[in-house]
Amino acid sequence: MDTELLARLQFAFTIAFHYLFPPLSIGLGLLLVIMEGMYLKTKREYFQTMTKFWVKIFALIFGMGVATGIVMEFEFGTNWATYSRYVGDIFGSALAAEGIFAFFLESGFLAILVFGWNKVGPKMHFFSTIMVALGSMMSAVWIIVANSWQQTPAGFHIVGEGLQARAEVTSFWEMVLNPSTLDRLSHTLSACFLTGAFFVLSVSAYYILKNRELDIAKAGIKISLIVAALASLLQLTTGHQSAVTVSHTQPAKLAAMEAHFNTSKSAPLYLFGWVNEENQEVNFGLQIPGMLSYLIYGDSDAEVTGLNEFPEEDRPPVNIVFQSYHIMVGIGFGLILISFLGIYFWWRKKLFDKKWYLIILIFSVLGPQIANQLGWITAEVGRQPWIVYGLLRTSDALSKAVDANQILFSLILFGIIYLLLFILFIYLLNDKIKAGPQKLAHSSSTEE
Repeated sequence: MDTELLARLQFAFTIAFHYLFPPLSIGLGLLLVIMEGMYLKTKREYFQTMTKFWVKIFALIFGMGVATGIVMEFEFGTNWATYSRYVGDIFGSALAAEGIFAFFLESGFLAILVFGWNKVGPKMHFFSTIMVALGSMMSAVWIIVANSWQQTPAGFHIVGEGLQARAEVTSFWEMVLNPSTLDRLSHTLSACFLTGAFFVLSVSAYYILKNRELDIAKAGIKISLIVAALASLLQLTTGHQSAVTVSHTQPAKLAAMEAHFNTSKSAPLYLFGWVNEENQEVNFGLQIPGMLSYLIYGDSDAEVTGLNEFPEEDRPPVNIVFQSYHIMVGIGFGLILISFLGIYFWWRKKLFDKKWYLIILIFSVLGPQIANQLGWITAEVGRQPWIVYGLLRTSDALSKAVDANQILFSLILFGIIYLLLFILFIYLLNDKIKAGPQKLAHSSSTEE
C-alpha cells in the first residue's frame, strides 16, 4: 500500500478519535461554571448535586482526551519528520504555550474541582471551576493557532533549501494572529459549547423520560437549552465569516466546498448534490442562483474563482469536501431548529410534556459530534495537496525512514487499542449516568 495514504489514514484516525473528547470537555467546562454559579447564587441543593455529577463525567472525558492526544504528537516525529522539521519553530512555540498557559492551568486546578468540595471554601472551589474551564479553552486557542498557521501561514521566513528548509518565526504575534486564527477559533469554541450543551440535554432528557432526578434534569435542560440556542446562532455567524475568509485566503478550498469549477459571476450555492469530478458537474443538485456570490461579497453578481483556475495537481478532492461541508451545515441548521423548538416549548410551558421532543434530545448528542468531525474533514482535506498551504506538499512531508508495512501494523494496533478504550469509556460513562447525580454526589462527599 501507499506510504503517504497510510500515514494520512493513521493520523486521521487518531485525531478523529481524540477529537471526540476536547469539544465535550470545553463545552462541559462552561456549563460547570454556570451550574456552580447558580448554586452559589440560589443555594439550592440540586444545583450543587448537578455540578458534582457533571464534574465526575468531566474528569472521565478529560482523562480520555489527554490519553488520546499524546499519541498524535509522537506521530509527528515518526511519520512526518520532514513536516516536523519544517514547522518545528511554529509548532514548538504554540505547543509550549499550550503546555504553560493551558494544560498546566487546567490540570493544576482539576484536583480541587474534583476532590475539593469539602476541603476549600465555596468561592475557592468556584474559582477552580472557572480556571479549569478557562484552561480547556486556552488549550483550544493554541492548537487552533498552530493549525491555522498551516492554513494561512504568516509571521515567518524560510531558512535553508529543498527538503532541509524550515519555517522560522519572525513575528510571534503575526504567527499567532494569522489571517484565519480568530475566525477558526470562534467557530471551534462555539462548536464546543454546542457539543457540551447537547450532551447535557441528552442525559437530562433521559432522566425525565425515566421519571428520575427530575429537579436536576429539568434545571439541566433549561441551562443547556439556553447555551445551545446561543451557541447554535454563534456557530452560524462564525461559520459564515470563516467561509468568507477561506474564499480570500484559500480560494481552491472554497471552490471545492461548493463544487464551483468555472470562474463565473452570479455563482450559485448548492444545498445538496453529488459531485461528478470527471465531468465537473453536480448531479441531483439543488442550487440557489447567485447566492454564493452574495454570501461572499454581498453582491449576487460578483465573480467567484473556480477550481479550473488552479493547476490540477493543486486542487483538493472535491466530492468529499463538498459532502462533508454540506452535511455539516445541514446538521448545524438542524441543531438551531432543535434548540429554538425547545425554547418555544419552554415559553409555552410544554417543554417537559413533549415526549417525542425529549426522545429527539437524547439522540441529538450525536449531531454536534458528527458536525465536528465533518468540519475537520472539510478544513484538512480541503487544504490538500498542501500540508502547509502553498509552501509544503503533504507528499514531501513524510518521514523517509518509515515504510508502509510499519505504518499499517501500527494503524491496526491503534485500531484495536482505541476500540478497547472506546468500549471502556462508554461502559464507565453509562455506569455514571445510570448511577445518577444523587449517588455520584454522595460518593464525592464520602471520597473526601
